[in-house]
Amino acid sequence: MDPIWIKRYPPGVPAQIDTLGLGTVADFLDDSVNLYADRVAFVSGSTGVQISYTQLDQLSRQVAAYFQSVLKLPLGTRVALMMPNILQYPVCLFGLLRAGYVVVNVNPQYTPRELEHQLKDSGALAMVIVDVFAHTLSQVIAKTHVQHVVCTGLADMMPALTRTVAEFVIHRVKKLVPAYDLARSIGFRAMLKMGARAGFKAVRQDADELAFLQYTGGTTGVSKGAMLTHRNVLANVKQVQVWSEPFINREQELISITAIPLYHIFALGSCLSFVGFGGTNVLVADPRDIPAFVKVLAKYRFVSLPAVNTLFNSLLNEPAFAKVDFSALRLAVGGGAAVQRAVAQRWQDLTKIPLIEGYGLTECSPTVTVNPFDLTHYSGSIGLPLPSTEVSIRDTDGRELPIGQAGELCVRGPQVMRGYWQRPGETAAVMTADGFLRTGDVAVMDEEGFIKIVDRLKDMILVSGFNVYPNEIEDVVMSHPGVLEVAAVGQRSEATGEAVKLFVVKRSPALTEHMLVNHCRESLTAYKVPRQIEFLNELPKSNVGKILRRELRDRA
Repeated sequence: MDPIWIKRYPPGVPAQIDTLGLGTVADFLDDSVNLYADRVAFVSGSTGVQISYTQLDQLSRQVAAYFQSVLKLPLGTRVALMMPNILQYPVCLFGLLRAGYVVVNVNPQYTPRELEHQLKDSGALAMVIVDVFAHTLSQVIAKTHVQHVVCTGLADMMPALTRTVAEFVIHRVKKLVPAYDLARSIGFRAMLKMGARAGFKAVRQDADELAFLQYTGGTTGVSKGAMLTHRNVLANVKQVQVWSEPFINREQELISITAIPLYHIFALGSCLSFVGFGGTNVLVADPRDIPAFVKVLAKYRFVSLPAVNTLFNSLLNEPAFAKVDFSALRLAVGGGAAVQRAVAQRWQDLTKIPLIEGYGLTECSPTVTVNPFDLTHYSGSIGLPLPSTEVSIRDTDGRELPIGQAGELCVRGPQVMRGYWQRPGETAAVMTADGFLRTGDVAVMDEEGFIKIVDRLKDMILVSGFNVYPNEIEDVVMSHPGVLEVAAVGQRSEATGEAVKLFVVKRSPALTEHMLVNHCRESLTAYKVPRQIEFLNELPKSNVGKILRRELRDRA
């Protein structure tokens, strides 16, 4: 497909990036430390404790030395990280990567079954975990290959006196740490002391060696480990940086609010981009506590806020959010799930900054397309392919379709994964003969190169032979003022094969099924109008806020 999208690139954005000069994430951190030594690298949003780039450098070297010299783990060992957005995460992340290990990010909310699958599948030999979740690990560790565990407390990075008080509240008052038995574990602070005594020895690695086993969300099947190399990840960081750099002032303090969990590839990529800028990532451990989250936002003149649609929507429904200072905001980016038009319009009305939608997937490190930051309003598309990214819209037989026709979105570029860990068959199933990744998303491209996602192939509803896409239905329903959240799924129907069913969370208690059906009839053809509506108090979501349609299909 001809790269017609390049003509629409904002001024200053190159068509290609140099990927040959990319090193490892350790080299990337070294560059930031040398350039921005005294700047604040990370801040804990809940406590205000911060670390500079120099401190990040020192602490991560101690982590690296512990695994390298004390545990003597060989290069390439998989090490799991299971923690929310706390300061220990970047310290351990960079420590493990600079020592030549492969990071396996783990969702802290995993059940024992899910945790066991990921640890066994990855073959992780060591793990760093927050003690709040250690009881989950203690139930399955004997069934895995994990031999070494570092257990950290939520207060471990606080100053001594504050830490003592906080630990008393966490353990004795709020009782947040369930009992666990991990006889082979040591504490985070003990690890740092042992690492400091051992001393770090720099390792030589190639950019094409593995950096992450990043597991897919598992919302449409068994979670698989995407093999992401240092080059994959840093290429995508560079792509995002050149896309956003013309719209930010490098002379001012660059603060990004990191509320999406860092174990998720969307947050990880955004975080690394700001590390490369010498910016400050403000870590929010629990963005679901919206009042507390808004208090964090009120403390900073932030330049960037990446989030998912449901989080933007929740913020807009919190009255105190309207008082936040948005004067420095330049990069309000929605990803992880479709941004709904009604949410984007409310966002721009309040903040005066358009909500810019992007698109990516774990297998692409993750970003593939982003709307230009010079847009003045919500576009309804996922934007343009990033520099050095090729896309192709193809039919079920793999033939490229012309502009304006919907087909499967396929991607080729330096950010595309090496493959799925120990799954050559599944890797082959998603890769085309000419090296494109099949995304599983139905998309259409216009004459300027803007792409619109129609929907997931697996989420499509087939009504009397007609394709119905949940995103379209949900956009219409969300435009009703009485709706807070909605998900559309297919339900078996003897008459039509499948029919549309809605799951709705009310904003207005007065909302009825009849009112919503009439609203849909005004904008949707008859076969797309929902045949059944179920009202819920909340919709099931992943930890990053993506609505879990599979659970709702099972319920339907």
